[in-house]
Amino acid sequence: MSQALESGVRTRPRLGRASTKLMLLLLLVGGAVTAYLLATNRGGQAPAPAASSAAAVPVTVGRAMSRDLPIWLAGIGSAQPLNVVTVKVRVDGQLDRVAFTEGQEVHAGDLLAQIDPRPFQAQLKQAEANRAKDQAQLANARVDLTRFTKLTSLGAAPSQNVDTLKAQVASLEATVQADEAMADTARLQLGFTSVSSPIDGRVGLRLVDPGSIVHATDPNGLVTVTQMEPIAVLFSLPQDDLPDVLSAASKGRLSVAAYTRDGSRSLAQGELVFVDSQVDQTNGQVRLKASFANPDRSLWPGEFISARLLVRTDRNVTVIPSRAVQRGRDGTYVYVLKADRTVELRPVRTGSTVDGVTALLAGVSAGETVIFDGQSRLSPGAKVDAKELPSAEPTTGATP
Repeated sequence: MSQALESGVRTRPRLGRASTKLMLLLLLVGGAVTAYLLATNRGGQAPAPAASSAAAVPVTVGRAMSRDLPIWLAGIGSAQPLNVVTVKVRVDGQLDRVAFTEGQEVHAGDLLAQIDPRPFQAQLKQAEANRAKDQAQLANARVDLTRFTKLTSLGAAPSQNVDTLKAQVASLEATVQADEAMADTARLQLGFTSVSSPIDGRVGLRLVDPGSIVHATDPNGLVTVTQMEPIAVLFSLPQDDLPDVLSAASKGRLSVAAYTRDGSRSLAQGELVFVDSQVDQTNGQVRLKASFANPDRSLWPGEFISARLLVRTDRNVTVIPSRAVQRGRDGTYVYVLKADRTVELRPVRTGSTVDGVTALLAGVSAGETVIFDGQSRLSPGAKVDAKELPSAEPTTGATP
């Protein structure tokens, strides 16, 4: 028991010294942290206001321009040939020869194929022979009629013979006419053995090989001929654009520009020829058709096209790039650069937007310098570091 008391007495001084050391260590660390924070605050607070007041926001600027702005309405469509003809045979027979190559340009009347003509030549000869025989009989009947008519007038023959011969002559005349019709039919059938192109165009894939037996009732025909020029483009526009289209069409023919599907390259120039008589109620679109000369085959049947219809041209309007126009709670506005290199927020009223260029109807005059890029960091009165860019020139496609 005395040992336990002695050990307990010895333990208390050890615990007291450890606690004292720990408290001193914590005080030293806390003081160091406090000193660091004070030093940081003193070093960071003072220059901050000066730096923010002197900083200039980098922006790009350009001048608002006054120019003519063509108003184009764009729609997606496809090239449609005016005529597509599937060439079929009109008589049955063996296909002797194919006179075209796939993809060849042909004209109306050009020979495309030849059917064996010999059976039809024989039919024509037979029809002509029957006609010649009946013509000979008719000539003999007419001679007999003339002879008996004279004898009857002299009282040497009964009048009944004259009546019989007149009926025979009339019958033979009808027979000769039938023979002539048969000969014409045989001649026509013989002509059908030569298959020619009905239109100018481009032939497609050959559907029948030489040597095959073809029939007039075959569903596929020999080949398809597609008219390539002129060609049409069928496209659609929203019904909201219909009043502008009809108003412009009433003043004259409207120009249509055909572009590739992505709008990156111009293909051809044409004119509007048709506006559909009703709006498609499933999508609210109205169909239009434009005609193109297409001498260089820039438009291909079935190709998807971006069509642009010129409805009017706004004269001498103030324009800026569309990206310069901002939209806020109170409407559209732009930032205008002032002489002291600060900016002014200017409310504007916008007009049509064409290919990245927007017309300004009020708020900014031509020649004023407008902020094109960098508006996200601006506020009214902010100082800017301006880099001038070219003015509001149209991008590709604005003037096809």
